[in-house]
Amino acid sequence: MTTSLPSLNPIPALSPLPADTSAATTYTDINGLAELKRDPTSEKSISAVAQQVEAMFLQMMLKSMRDADMGDELDGNEMSMYQDMFDKQIALTISQHQDIGIGALLKRQISGKSAPSKIAIGSGSTSSLGTDHAAAHAADAGPTPAEFVSQVMPSIERAASELGVDAHGLLAQAALETGWGQRMPRTADGSPSLNLFGIKAGDEWSGARATADTVEFSNGVATQKRTAFRAYASIDESVNDFARLLKNSPRYREVIAAGGDTRAYVDSIGKSGYATDPQYANKLNRILNSGALRAALVSRTVKL
Repeated sequence: MTTSLPSLNPIPALSPLPADTSAATTYTDINGLAELKRDPTSEKSISAVAQQVEAMFLQMMLKSMRDADMGDELDGNEMSMYQDMFDKQIALTISQHQDIGIGALLKRQISGKSAPSKIAIGSGSTSSLGTDHAAAHAADAGPTPAEFVSQVMPSIERAASELGVDAHGLLAQAALETGWGQRMPRTADGSPSLNLFGIKAGDEWSGARATADTVEFSNGVATQKRTAFRAYASIDESVNDFARLLKNSPRYREVIAAGGDTRAYVDSIGKSGYATDPQYANKLNRILNSGALRAALVSRTVKL
């Protein structure tokens, strides 16, 4: 399957904005920066600070690009100084007219507004049955590993108990497939699929569907594909469907036979063909041995 690259759109022209007297409009505007100190907690000041930080990032990026492209072509220190001044002003102007995302994240941190933590807001794509994970959309800020574990572990523990396997193997899969709840396919109306295990929606599936771009491996070669996934109404429904898949398919007989041995579960699921990624089992083991998972499990135990 050949995949054509999307055409690049030209950068839109910057539309003029009214002057903001609470923020610096030039990188040398000391009075504008000092004005921010008068009311540092106001929405206007927070926005201005975020713009300044974003401008510094853009300026560093511009400088790196020039260093890489121009080498020693600049004619003397004076030209270099003027080029640096130009880059700083361009970076500040771009940050005030175009949102590249850094400013928005910084504003949320400064204002103390935490990102939505429910899995339901996670976006992007996951791996699927026979696929590897690849982002399809710019992900909204999703739950932390601790929040993710807190939300999914009750359902996973019930399913693992019914299957007779250790719950941590299932948890590692859910974390890998969804990026700790931050990447999930979306339905046509934008709703999250809650597909924790990346199960495809084949012809036999009569329920809701969601689509996302995935990467599949064939003979070690990765290919990007647009794939349909099953969509669920709840975490319970998603986990129970995955448990039925393991229980009812002869392909996963060795997976179920692993019982409480998490290492055996991971090795078996890796060899079963659940995912085409040859590193699937290794990635699951990395999650199981990660500090993020240990901290999330400790946090959940403390809350209980």
